[in-house]
Amino acid sequence: MYESIFILKGNIIYSKSASELEICEHGYLVCENGEVRGVYQTLPFEFGGIPVTDYEDRLIIPGLVDLHVHAPQYSYRGLGMDMELLEWLETNTFPEESKFRDLDYARQSYRVFTDNLRKSATTRACIFATVHRRATLLLMDMLEETGLSTMVGKVNMDRNCPDYIRESSAEESAEDTVEWIKDVVHKKYEHTRPILTPRFTPSCTDELMEKLKMVQMRYDLPLQSHLSENPGEIAWVKELCPWSAFYGDAYDKFGLFGMDCPTVMAHCVYSGEEEIARIKENGVFIAHCPESNMNIASGVAPVRRFLEEGLHVGMGSDVAGGSTENIFAAMSHAIQASKLRWRLLDDSLKPLAVEEVFYMATKGGGEFFGKVGSFEPGYELDAVILDDSRLEHPQPLDVKKRLERLIYFSDDREVFAKYVKGNRLF
Repeated sequence: MYESIFILKGNIIYSKSASELEICEHGYLVCENGEVRGVYQTLPFEFGGIPVTDYEDRLIIPGLVDLHVHAPQYSYRGLGMDMELLEWLETNTFPEESKFRDLDYARQSYRVFTDNLRKSATTRACIFATVHRRATLLLMDMLEETGLSTMVGKVNMDRNCPDYIRESSAEESAEDTVEWIKDVVHKKYEHTRPILTPRFTPSCTDELMEKLKMVQMRYDLPLQSHLSENPGEIAWVKELCPWSAFYGDAYDKFGLFGMDCPTVMAHCVYSGEEEIARIKENGVFIAHCPESNMNIASGVAPVRRFLEEGLHVGMGSDVAGGSTENIFAAMSHAIQASKLRWRLLDDSLKPLAVEEVFYMATKGGGEFFGKVGSFEPGYELDAVILDDSRLEHPQPLDVKKRLERLIYFSDDREVFAKYVKGNRLF
């Protein structure tokens, strides 16, 4: 359990909006009952006598949020990056995920993933597992031990995938999902929550989508899936769902696209006008996964447009499309990809700035979990303390420039300490 009230001291950085960083050098961050009480340049008298952990010249930032990552794909990061999405799924993803029917293999694989996620700067994550109920519970058990706050989904697939991983029917898929949810409820996790996870429209029949909506209504669960990642995928959805106006509409027909079902959709690389309008209307969150979109030749999402429209946008590592769970790397890739999009495709959308990608990686994505991702009063206290002394530099740098260098250069070696909901993990 967390201490009822404590204070952290250091160079505090957080976002109130996408356009500006809030910086309080050598300031005080007060946490009470797991929530931020305030950030102060000079500690108010009322907090005298309360324990202060002095992190000296280190940086204190909100914990990073990964809105889209595939835990079973961690084992083949960096492999098969010469393929496009659909070929990549058939060649790499489905054969690997089928191995998770073996709990010994699942435990070995998930141990690597959970250990590395714990050491990283990530404090919250939305995570895909596989279709296997017992292996998904095992992953949730292991994540619970890390102290991270996560949402984990047992994947649903009843069509257009190999027999060895396809669920036999919509009814079986839905029933297995209900049994998994009951197991989760029985486990009484403190940090780990279930999230509905139809892999994507091509792998889920209309009947399965209807049944998942019934499950969602019964258990009041959020949902995660994929949207408009690849031109071939979009054409396939149109073929499978000729009644849909656009890809997102194929989810929305079943009530699985925001509104009363909190939803995060990964990618949105090719979302058109109608889809963007529906995303905004329904309050759907977008998980921007820039490295994955480049690695498997999908493209570059128009993130500048999303931000200008006021959409909810966060960052996703999308391992194993992405090569690392490091969300700092996702931030740098987002900036780089936006520059290429601006230069090669659409010069009306200027490249992303450090302030914007930092916002997306903290408050932007954190809002899917509630009041998360900022040090504004009332937000849950997720914090990462960064020690950048390894990254030597010959001239003095202000706090913002130090943060910028961390975005481009850092890995888990810079993570000095980590807090989730006011609880110190290490």
